[in-house]
This record gives sequence, structure tokens and C-alpha cells, in this order.
Amino acid sequence: MATDPSKYKLNHSMLRVKDPKRSLAFYEFLGMKLIHKLPNPDAKFDLYFLAYDSPSALSHGNVWTDREGIVELTHNYGTEDDPNYTIANGNTEPHRGFGHLCISVDNIQAACQRLEEQGYKFQKKLSDGRMRHIAFVLDPDGYWVEVIGQKSLENTEGVKETDVATYRMNHTMIRVKDAEASLKFYKDVMGMQIKRTSENPKNEFNLYFLGYGAPAKENAPDGVAPTADQEGILELTWNYGTEKDANFKYHNGNAEPQGFGHICISVDDLDAACARFEEHKVDWKKRLTDGRMKNIAFVLDPDGYWIEVVQNEKLKTRANW
Repeated sequence: MATDPSKYKLNHSMLRVKDPKRSLAFYEFLGMKLIHKLPNPDAKFDLYFLAYDSPSALSHGNVWTDREGIVELTHNYGTEDDPNYTIANGNTEPHRGFGHLCISVDNIQAACQRLEEQGYKFQKKLSDGRMRHIAFVLDPDGYWVEVIGQKSLENTEGVKETDVATYRMNHTMIRVKDAEASLKFYKDVMGMQIKRTSENPKNEFNLYFLGYGAPAKENAPDGVAPTADQEGILELTWNYGTEKDANFKYHNGNAEPQGFGHICISVDDLDAACARFEEHKVDWKKRLTDGRMKNIAFVLDPDGYWIEVVQNEKLKTRANW
């Protein structure tokens, strides 16, 4: 059985959370819906899968493995009652790696005002710094959630309303040491396409946006990302020179202190996809045949970030999730 990478989806991004009630309240306030839950009382952890699911959402009503733009929250029992338990958000030294999630919204000023009125803190407000078209709100664990607009600022100036049903879970950002190696991996092995590139030589960093499905819009308005209407985008951030430092390494979120866990790709045929990855001589964290869980595998990217691989259950039934 062959596998077709064009049918793959960037299904979800996993974050560990301290208190699921607080985290669920935050992401539901952003308009997401709990579409699936996997309780694991024997192992003392639960998994919560949230996604945009309004009638206008890109994958409304789909089985959870047949979607892009899901946020998986992992809760290990007891952390909510542990005053010393904290999450590594990926943005503080020496544990930088994962950067942020990003949602795109209809009216960015109104969306940020709504978050501020609810009492959520910001890492960067729209009015901070020179970049007036993006903001970063903090979730209850201190993870950064970027907010970008689906329309130009001029078209939303003075608009007071925002409709969460129009929001998208747009992208997940991770920092990479060697852009060339990472781009080759995500294109050749994971089958993604580069949708857009943002080069910033003055500030010595580049951003690469990759994913599956349709290409970016060709005629996006000024100040609007060409991929703002999409979900399931992976943003790779490369800071110039890191590839030349033999000792440089990013934190993958799974070594202590923990935080971000993995991204997940859903595939057309899990066995065939894993056989293809084997042909590409990937580094495995977990093969399908390892351990008791025979329905998931984990591949390691060039920086040691974990990539979960699961079956798209719409295309082929495999697991009783």
C-alpha cells in the first residue's frame, strides 16, 4: 500500500497544562470547542482536543483525526494542586524552542480588546513596539498565543465587534537551529510545501511557513499574511548563525522543564507512511511496533522535536479512539 503525503494533515499541537479548567476556559473563550477527550485514569493523565468547529470552520464536524488546527492539552493529574509546578513556555533562556500558537481573527483590535476586558495578560499588545498588526496574549500557563488579522488594519479600524466563529488556529511556531536541514526534512520527509517566507536580514532571522493543502493567497491585502485564512501551518524561525555553533541546541519541550510536547501529522495509511519514513532513515522516538500503543508513532525532526503520526480515520479505520 502506497502513501500520498499530499493527503497528510498537520493535525494538532500538544501543550502540557497545569490546570485544565483554566486552560479550557481560555481556549474556549478564543472560540474553540472541545471536540474530543481521551481520559487515561490508569496512567493518571487526560488529553483534551480543542478546535474551531462553527459551521464556518474549515473542518466543521470532521472526525478529530481528519482536521488541521487542533490544540491538544495534556493534563497530568495533581499538577493543579502543586504550587511548585510550572510550565516551560519555550520562550525563556535556557529553555527556548517552541515559540507560540497563532490564531487569526476577523477584527484584530476588537478581538484584542475582548481578551483584555476578560482579564487575560498580553506579552505584546497591538500598541507595543513597531509591529502594530500583531499581538501576543498569554494563556494561563504563560504560553504565547499570537493574534493576527484576516483583514487589513484599515478595514477593521473602529470596528467594535468580533465573531469567534470566524477565527482560525492558524499556525504553530518552533525555532530551528539549521534552516536548510529543517526545510529539507519537512519538505522531503514530511511532504510539506513552503507557503511563504519572511526574510529579516536586518534583524538576522527568517521565518518559513509550511503546510499541506492549498497554497497561500496570491493577492492578500497589505499587512495581512497570505496564509491568514488557513489552519495547520508550521512556522519555522531561524536565527542566523545558530547552525554554525556546534554546541547550540534548542529545548524540545519534553526534557525537563517540560511544556510543549509535539506536533502531530495524520496520514492516509499509517503503516505505509511509517514504512516511507523508515526509507528516509528518520530518527524514531517510537516506532509503531514499540510499546503497547500500536496506533501511534513518533518521529524526531533535526532539532529533536517530536512529531506524532496517527491514522486519519476518515480515510482508513484503525483505532477506536
